[in-house]
Amino acid sequence: MPRKRRRTRTRKANREYKDRLFIKIFENKEDLLSLYNAVNGSNYQNLEDLEVTTLNNAIYMRMKNDVSFLVDGFMNLYEHQSTYNPNMPLRDCLYMLQLYQNYIDSRNLDLYSSMLLKIPTPRLIVFYNGQDRMRREEERILKLSDAFEKPDLEPSLECRVRMININHGKNQEIVEKCPKLYEYSYLVAKIREYQSTGMTLEGAIGAAIEDCLVHGYLVELLTSNRREVFGMLLYEYDEKKHLKNLYEEGVAEGKRRGERMGERRGIKKGFRQKEYKTAQNLYRRGFSPKEAAAILERDEETIAAWYKKWSGLR
Repeated sequence: MPRKRRRTRTRKANREYKDRLFIKIFENKEDLLSLYNAVNGSNYQNLEDLEVTTLNNAIYMRMKNDVSFLVDGFMNLYEHQSTYNPNMPLRDCLYMLQLYQNYIDSRNLDLYSSMLLKIPTPRLIVFYNGQDRMRREEERILKLSDAFEKPDLEPSLECRVRMININHGKNQEIVEKCPKLYEYSYLVAKIREYQSTGMTLEGAIGAAIEDCLVHGYLVELLTSNRREVFGMLLYEYDEKKHLKNLYEEGVAEGKRRGERMGERRGIKKGFRQKEYKTAQNLYRRGFSPKEAAAILERDEETIAAWYKKWSGLR
């Protein structure tokens, strides 16, 4: 009988995870305030004053921004972008109109009052970690007026968006002031680094997650939401586009077959060593063999054997 041909499934990321990791990392008010302070060079500490105002697309005509919040008299609108988008001022302008409408409604302000109504000062930020047009710049100001068909020296309407490059090694003063931002930047850099050596996207994400756990980065998120994070990252990083960029930049050119094989063997060995070290760190943190096996996606027997070995060294 002819053998049945085995179907190979291409692993696809769930679209619901698109651009969600950055939001999830900063869903905690304490981390969000830390990001605010890093961007503004401030030291604001009162968490109770921070009011999250993020738009929900189920309510506001399919409009949904990444993160927005009120603090210290400022309406902050934060967006994350992995590709350069010159239309962010227009998008943010629409978001801000809705945010101000919500602000007015929630405080029962009268737009027809003879007194001047005070409203929060807008601060519009895009955190960029792409590899295209702005990858070498520290930051850039995008203006709504750049999109106007007719140039105007003093446009009646303006919207300025500060785009900050958070790729690893860029804007270090800002990134290093916010631990979660630094750790996110490190995770992204590691995914790209592992991909550049020939790893699949899935392998690069897995290796980068292990690397973060070894260094104690994003530990709570990566241990309790590993599969969810994996799905988010799979969607956010398109392997084919990344490899195309590597080819165009010449990174993948000139490598001989033997060198590539040696690289892959070295990566595999290094990955095993990192996995072992991560398991050891989890052991020291009090994780059970079952929990460590789930986090590392290894069989429980192997992890249990390692645990037994380490307990004997005490």
